[in-house]
Amino acid sequence: MEKTHHRQSQAPQMEGAMARWYARQRGSAPQIAAVRRQAAQLTGGLPDGATVLEVAPGPGYLAVEMARLGFAVTGLDMSHTFVEIATERAHRTGVHVDFLRGDAADLPFDAGSFELVVCQAAFKNFGRPVGTLDQMHRVLRAGGTAVIQDMNGDACRADIDREVRGMGLSGPNSLMTKMTLTALRRRAYSRAGFERLAAESAFRTCDVHTDGITLEVRLTKRDAA
Repeated sequence: MEKTHHRQSQAPQMEGAMARWYARQRGSAPQIAAVRRQAAQLTGGLPDGATVLEVAPGPGYLAVEMARLGFAVTGLDMSHTFVEIATERAHRTGVHVDFLRGDAADLPFDAGSFELVVCQAAFKNFGRPVGTLDQMHRVLRAGGTAVIQDMNGDACRADIDREVRGMGLSGPNSLMTKMTLTALRRRAYSRAGFERLAAESAFRTCDVHTDGITLEVRLTKRDAA
C-alpha cells in the first residue's frame, strides 16, 4: 500500500546540469509533437483565454504549447533552473507564460483562480500528496478540473522499454532514461493508490485511466450545494 503522507513537501528538485540534461531529453521531435497533441486534448472545451495552471512544469514544454493555443497559463515549479529554462523557452516561442518558483503543497494563488490545473510526471515526487490535491481543489473554480498525468505504479519493464523506444533518443540517453524510469516507478502510484488519495482529499473522488507506463487522473471541483 502506497504511503500518502511524508514529512517533506516535495522530493529534492532537479537543478543545474541535471535539469538541463532532462530538458534536452524531453525536447526530441517526437516528444514535442506528443506535447502539442496533449496541449490540445487537455484544453479542449475550455473557453478562449481560460486560465490554466501547470504544477511542476519542468522545462515548460506543455505550458508553452497551451499558451500558444491562446490560454492564460501560469507554471509553478520548485526548481530555479527549470523556471529559467521554461521562461527562456516561452520568450523564444513568442508567448507569455508566468513561470514562478513555489511549492505545490502551498500554491500562492487566490481561491478559484483557474479553470484547469495540470500536473505531469511530478506528482509521485510530492511528499504531501493529499495537501497538494487540496491546494489544487482550492485554486480551481467550481466545475474546474485537475488533470494529473504521471507514471503508473503497476507498469512493467516491457511498458518502460516500449515508452523509451518512442522517444527518439540516442543509445546512451535511452539507457539512462530506462534506468531513471525504473527507479521512479518505485514511488509511483497505482490506480488503487491514487483512488485512496483522492478519497482523503477535498475532491473525494476521481476518474483514473492507465495505459502502459502512464496513469491519468481527472478530479473535478463540484459546484457548491
